[in-house]
Amino acid sequence: MRAINIGLTDEQRQGAIDLLNRDLADTYLLLVKTKKYHWDVVGPQFMTLHKLWQEHYEALTIDVDAIAERIRTLGGYPVGTMEGFLKICSLKEHPGNVPTATEMVSKLLEDREQIVRNLREHVEKCSNKFKDDGTADFLTGLMEQHEETAWMLRSFIEGEAVEADGLKPKPDKKTVGI
Repeated sequence: MRAINIGLTDEQRQGAIDLLNRDLADTYLLLVKTKKYHWDVVGPQFMTLHKLWQEHYEALTIDVDAIAERIRTLGGYPVGTMEGFLKICSLKEHPGNVPTATEMVSKLLEDREQIVRNLREHVEKCSNKFKDDGTADFLTGLMEQHEETAWMLRSFIEGEAVEADGLKPKPDKKTVGI
């Protein structure tokens, strides 16, 4: 096998590969959870959430492939089994639980925020510890995607009106206490 000569040591590449495999595991589990909620959602928001989660799991499928390809680019092999993913991921499954539509949104939001926190840490390690700015940049792009999706999910849950200046409206004296 030909040596990989991309300006990183084997140890630097392996450090980045290990982090990427953790991100792959989290992304794959999030994909599975999103797909399951796509199937299980009921209620007045059914169509909105059913379509939204289809968009999300399709985007996550692309991300899974991109993470796995980044691992291969660095000379590693992606974890490729559910057993392997579950051993290294930071997200948790909730088997046998079918939450309400709003609870589903909340759980997916928590998972997205966990992934953002992980990616933020992994970007720093890739850049400073492993000197792999390419992987740090790649992970930054994923982090930005998850941040935007988390904002959208958070907005769905909050559902409060705001004024044109971005502030929450002051309570109307007539409706306070009703």
